[in-house]
Amino acid sequence: MAFYVVQFLTGLASAASLFLVASGLSIIFGVTRIVNFAHGAFYMLGAYVAFTLTERFSGAFGFWGGIVVAALAVAAIGVLVEMVLLRRIYHSPELFQLLATFGLTLMVEDLVVLIWGPDDLVGRRAPGFKGAIDFFGQNIPSYDLFLIVLGPVVLGVLWLLFQRTRWGVLVRAATQDRDMVAALGVNQKWLFTSVFALGVFLAALGGALQIPRDAVNHAMDLRVIVEVFVVVVIGGLGSIIGAFVAAVLVSELNAFGILIFPKISIILVFLVMAVVLIVRPWGLFGKPEAPARRTPGLTVNPWRPLTMNERFAAIAVLVLAAALPFVAGNYLLTVGSEIAIFVIFAVSLHFLMSVGGLASFGHAAYFGLGAYGVALLAKMAGLPMIACLLLGPLLGLLGAAVFGFFAVQLSGVYFAMLTLAFAQIVWSIAFQWVSVTGGDNGILGVWPASWAASPSHFYWLSLGIAALAVVILRIIVFSPFGFALRATRDSPLRSEAIGIDGKRIQWTAFVIAGTVAGLAGALFAYLKGSVFPDNMGISLSVDALVMVLLGGVETVSGAVVGAIVYKALNIWLVSQTDLSKLVLGGFVVLIVVAFPKGIVGTLEAFMHRRRKSSSSVSPLLTSRIESAE
Repeated sequence: MAFYVVQFLTGLASAASLFLVASGLSIIFGVTRIVNFAHGAFYMLGAYVAFTLTERFSGAFGFWGGIVVAALAVAAIGVLVEMVLLRRIYHSPELFQLLATFGLTLMVEDLVVLIWGPDDLVGRRAPGFKGAIDFFGQNIPSYDLFLIVLGPVVLGVLWLLFQRTRWGVLVRAATQDRDMVAALGVNQKWLFTSVFALGVFLAALGGALQIPRDAVNHAMDLRVIVEVFVVVVIGGLGSIIGAFVAAVLVSELNAFGILIFPKISIILVFLVMAVVLIVRPWGLFGKPEAPARRTPGLTVNPWRPLTMNERFAAIAVLVLAAALPFVAGNYLLTVGSEIAIFVIFAVSLHFLMSVGGLASFGHAAYFGLGAYGVALLAKMAGLPMIACLLLGPLLGLLGAAVFGFFAVQLSGVYFAMLTLAFAQIVWSIAFQWVSVTGGDNGILGVWPASWAASPSHFYWLSLGIAALAVVILRIIVFSPFGFALRATRDSPLRSEAIGIDGKRIQWTAFVIAGTVAGLAGALFAYLKGSVFPDNMGISLSVDALVMVLLGGVETVSGAVVGAIVYKALNIWLVSQTDLSKLVLGGFVVLIVVAFPKGIVGTLEAFMHRRRKSSSSVSPLLTSRIESAE
């Protein structure tokens, strides 16, 4: 019994730090509506800065002062980021804000390696809390008891701050209706800045307080951000009490899951999150999400099919790409095949986001299912390559059909987080079902047939399938189904009033996108000759989001350009510099600030302005000529 009590208390200690980080993210999203992917980076910075300060200054004052100063210093960095970067994009689509914070995360990852090195750093024990307390033969670290007490104290302070101060009232009002707060004369800029500073301070404090418990390393940002998103979504976006309850729930599941459910311990919290979102779509303590200020796929200019000249230009570009094997070596052809595969993957997510208005954070699940489908058919059933390419993506279709049925019942960030939960469940199954998937060792020896084995032939195959996928998806966009899907995206109530079954339409779009992603995964398995659980990991889903947003989510085929630019730049940077994440992150941030509509979206807006100006100049010149005459 004593062992279980100690395990429970260990979970509570972990919940304290998790609550600090999650409450900061919940506060920021509740007011600014920014899904701050860089929150984990601020957590990591707090740990690194606190390590440096506590190592430099001795004694209890040096340690605890270093913890607080580190959190304040990182909060100041957060204020600078908010003023220089985020203020410029508050009126951009919310997913572009996610893209900007993702680019910031990439930059911070390389910066901490550049400043502190790649090795893990072990901080010193907290003065006054170095020992342990005996509990019926089980030792409880005294520092854990300190954290257990700290969590409710911080919760109480935050409650008083939001319930008993004028600033807190304004923050709560902004959470409910930002436009009304602005109409009352409140300076939204400084309100947003103060909220962002508080959220970053809490994240940095959570990271700083972890140095006596865990080693500081440059991968801790991505490790914590997933758990933090889970906590915030389970508790309810914008709810501090919800974040506290969910942090305790998630930490206790992590503490006891390995003991009670060892086979599913990795996916336990995601199963709980999926159940919570299905039963209560806005979280345990959250409120139904208000309509987004801008639909992710809403276009300023009406979409139109390509003109005849534009089609000839697209065909010419495709012919030039097909001529690459005549002038390039095997390495460039392999890179070209990989880019073509990721074009397929990106356009599948882009179709779901732009036409359907559904932003998936777990789209890599269907990419990975397609890859495993091919690997299992090739290795276990011994089917030829053509049969595997036809049947393998059906596993992605099946996964999308099952998961999509539940996911389309939600919207906004809750939809995105449920797709992330399903993706993590699939990843965990692939990681733990060793007898079938090979676990972390993967499935090896998935090589293409002789007719597609050469780099040039495989490149032509990948390029042809990519072109076919783009064409088919464009046809669907301008079909009656595509118009019904866009109607559901833009106005669910009006589309329902005219007889469109919105949920069925969205579910069908989800299945189409999952099948196309599975096709990309099937080709990727043959390109690499192997399949691993990482093929359906979070990082791959984020890469797909970046490709779509980089090209322009408000365009019809922006993902093609986004995938080519992002993947080519990523491969080139990795081969040229050890700071590839820093350069790539800076490029992503620059694109978001300079071209908030994405590369293709910006070009389309420029061309639209030129056409509009040219059409308006002619009548003006005519009137001037008539006046002169």
